Amino acid sequence: MIISVASGKGGTGKTTVATNLAVCLSGDVQLLDCDVEEPNAHLFLRPAIQHVETVTASVPLVDLDKCTFCGNCAEICQFKAIVVLGGATVLPFHELCHSCGGCLRVCPEGAIREGARELGVIERGRRDGLEFVHGRLRVGEAMSPPLIRKVREAARPGAVTVIDAPPGTSCPVIAAMKGVDFVLLVTEPTPFGLHDLTLAVGAVRILGIPCGLVINRADMGDARVRDYAAREDLPILMEIPFDRRIAEACSRGELLVEVMPAWKERFLALFKAIEGRLAHVRAERKAAS
Repeated sequence: MIISVASGKGGTGKTTVATNLAVCLSGDVQLLDCDVEEPNAHLFLRPAIQHVETVTASVPLVDLDKCTFCGNCAEICQFKAIVVLGGATVLPFHELCHSCGGCLRVCPEGAIREGARELGVIERGRRDGLEFVHGRLRVGEAMSPPLIRKVREAARPGAVTVIDAPPGTSCPVIAAMKGVDFVLLVTEPTPFGLHDLTLAVGAVRILGIPCGLVINRADMGDARVRDYAAREDLPILMEIPFDRRIAEACSRGELLVEVMPAWKERFLALFKAIEGRLAHVRAERKAAS
């Protein structure tokens, strides 16, 4: 099973839920931190890093001595990552390149070869029996989805994989959610939380992935998030209260299930609820087909 823990906005407690859930599970378990722009799951898990890998993306390098400035490369590029100017020079913009390789294939003179641009690094390690993988995007790099996809390649068949997704609903989030078995959305009962939750639910449903909800700081705000969940048939699988002890533990980078052991049973119950919801959705789809 692959569970992506996501949120429509930052600061809802997404990483808190992802790390505590992963630590509670037994057997073959992985946590993949795909929030590559600001990874922070390692601050809670403190894994022993065993392997570091540099990740690159392919970009075009142009040999102007061979180039006839025909413009085929610029014509095929949908992202304007390569431009022919005045029939005299070719300018590749590597930051815009999506590494499709089209420009290499259409060049009649073989004047374009493949180069590499560093995206960031992937670090792998372990905390006891839990496998940990995260990505760190290179400072100044704008395209995080390729690095996220590389982190997700670490997911192993047969393992329970918990993904800590980036916040929001943009391309990096889709890269962290697409193709997973279940999306666990974390929100807070505030107007901002509700607004961004509606966007996140819309994205998840476009992808056709079963989802459930965790409400953090549940005893604050108002009932509008719960009302929305009821209208949308969005199951609330856990509520976490606003508790000073929880806030202090998070600020110190401590796991809730270790500081307050009673929460371990609640996170195990959360996992059972995810399994139950997933089984229910699969049964409905099977009956419909």
